[in-house]
Amino acid sequence: MNFFRKDEQLDKIGSNILEAIWAAFPTLAHNQIALTWIVYDPPVLVNTGGALTPDAFWNHIYRGFTYRGGERIYPASVVKLFYLVAINEWLEKGMTQTSQELERAIRDMIIDSSNDATSLVVDVLSGTTSGPELPVGPFDTWKSQRQIINRYYQTLGWEEMQTINVCQKTWCDGPYGRERAFYGQMLDNRNMLTTDAIARLLHSIIGGVAVSSGRSQAMMALLKRSLNPDDLPIDVEEDQVTGFLGGGLPQNAQIWSKAGWTSQVRHDVAYIERDEQRPYLLVVFTEGKTNAKNKTILPFVSQLVAEAINSL
Repeated sequence: MNFFRKDEQLDKIGSNILEAIWAAFPTLAHNQIALTWIVYDPPVLVNTGGALTPDAFWNHIYRGFTYRGGERIYPASVVKLFYLVAINEWLEKGMTQTSQELERAIRDMIIDSSNDATSLVVDVLSGTTSGPELPVGPFDTWKSQRQIINRYYQTLGWEEMQTINVCQKTWCDGPYGRERAFYGQMLDNRNMLTTDAIARLLHSIIGGVAVSSGRSQAMMALLKRSLNPDDLPIDVEEDQVTGFLGGGLPQNAQIWSKAGWTSQVRHDVAYIERDEQRPYLLVVFTEGKTNAKNKTILPFVSQLVAEAINSL
């Protein structure tokens, strides 16, 4: 069952936004952008502090727009959103125990997008560790254990999760040893996500139905970003606001987001609220070396969507 429905008005607005993007950024090819946009028309049943049962939440279908939303794309650090939900599920079910170090890693994985922190979270989720290459038998066992996160998302029964791959750690320089072998000779086992799959996962978090209402609220707290320039760290290359969707919003907006970037991609996933306006969810992926370096594309898209929301 689709979690959002196509809508004539949004189709028209979405197509106009795409044309404006391509006109402004001629280097961005039509197959180098993917996006999913969901508008929360009244009654707004998200960010309610988990007031709804899962059935009540999923039975309410909002309208949305998607462009290449089912295309598999390398997600970079956006995959950390999937590890955030999974680790909360494991903790909720008692499949792993919390600790000061695990809590620190979960926080740093989302707030700072730390790859080292993510490595620990993936180790805890899968019961595996990185290291030198393994003999065939033990490596088969290791690979099977690392697929546990994929198996979890398959059990949700959401069609958007059928084509995704979320079993790899995130790296600064790249994988070595058994991790490199796990990627496959042609890197065919890399993480892959679609903007529709990400939108559905974030939709469940803001709906308060990811794992449990309490855990959904805790996840929301980690995803909250400040748009006040004084709050942004000055000593980091990317702060997940500047050059991303938050960069195109007025300071009175509120945003919950997770960005991802490499030399090849620049992505962001966000839930946005503004006074008196309809809240909305926006996932934008861009690919290509030139576009990944360009810190104006995502803020431009964000600004166009925010203006469109004003006119609804």
